Amino acid sequence: MEIHSYRDLKVWQVGMALARSCCFLTRQFPREELFGLTSQIRRAAGSVPANIAEGHGREATREYIRFLRVAQGSLKELETHLILAGEVEMCRSDAVLPLLGEADQLGRMLRSLIRTLQARLKSP
Repeated sequence: MEIHSYRDLKVWQVGMALARSCCFLTRQFPREELFGLTSQIRRAAGSVPANIAEGHGREATREYIRFLRVAQGSLKELETHLILAGEVEMCRSDAVLPLLGEADQLGRMLRSLIRTLQARLKSP
């Protein structure tokens, strides 16, 4: 498959799916958390595919890798917020577990893409 846009990237598509799932999950959070954990989860979740897209748009491999690493950081932040939401019982733990599974898959995809791009930089 040829990549014409960041929207063609599987890693971006998985990131968008996770962000959507997080938005749906946070709809059930208490209203008083709208500017707390709800906002943090949504921001971190949206940051992952946004950084993948921005890096892809830079058209320079080193810059792309840098943005993918920022996406990884946002993903770890998101995982932490999701775990916290489950532990303080803002939502059921069984609602968080699938999202953590998606995040784990996305993290593996990001690492793989970074390694692939780094290898391109090293080859003549």
